[in-house]
Amino acid sequence: MRIARIAVGDDPRYAIVEGEGEDVTYALITGDPLYSGVEPTGQVLPADGVRLLAPVIPRSKVVGIGRNYAEHAAELGNAVPEDPMVFLKPNTAVVGPDDPIILPSYSEDVHYEGELALVISRICKDVPVTRAKDVILGYTCANDVTARDQGATGPWTLKKGFDSSCPLGPYIVTDLDPADLAVRTYLDGTLVQDGSTSQMVHGVHELVAYVSTIFTLLPGDVILTGTPAGVGPMVAGQRVDVEIEGIGRLSNPVMRR
Repeated sequence: MRIARIAVGDDPRYAIVEGEGEDVTYALITGDPLYSGVEPTGQVLPADGVRLLAPVIPRSKVVGIGRNYAEHAAELGNAVPEDPMVFLKPNTAVVGPDDPIILPSYSEDVHYEGELALVISRICKDVPVTRAKDVILGYTCANDVTARDQGATGPWTLKKGFDSSCPLGPYIVTDLDPADLAVRTYLDGTLVQDGSTSQMVHGVHELVAYVSTIFTLLPGDVILTGTPAGVGPMVAGQRVDVEIEGIGRLSNPVMRR
């Protein structure tokens, strides 16, 4: 099942995505699927005129994982940590499909980082690896936008936490096996990252288990699972697309104010 968050008039609504390509429609559901389940209203909207929003705005936090692909760690001259490297992004970093990535004024070297994101479905703490799938609502595409020239010797707040540094979308896909999904990033249509979730040092379920030993996870929390090799700079006027097998494509223009 694919769940979208869309703009209907002045209000965001949730919908089940049906069909493919030009035949996509959006079947509205009541309430928020994180809290009220999935109950169709019977109203179906055509794609024409529907604007996709970020599929979730975390009530609490976005948890990032650094250096979870060995080749990415190596390309930046870093060792792979024994335990997952955890950092936080505020929920104000989240934007949706086609929303602009606004380059921060304090950085001249901002990079794209395409990656798989997962959305937590329930309150949980100290989750065993074998139960991790029970607390995941589904998966979406993410771009862990990074000011590479910041945070080299200290906290990563300036590097990772600025507004629009966490595009998410286009949908949350619930029935997906995350073990071996192609993860690709395109810069102005040119393929720049081409990896697979099978290359992760720590797998999805292991990450959920580990992160939940640090934080209580809440419904709607997002975990970014790391990026494959091939990261690089992007500048104003360019467009970045993150495409993940089984989910779709997240596309965002890059701007500077």
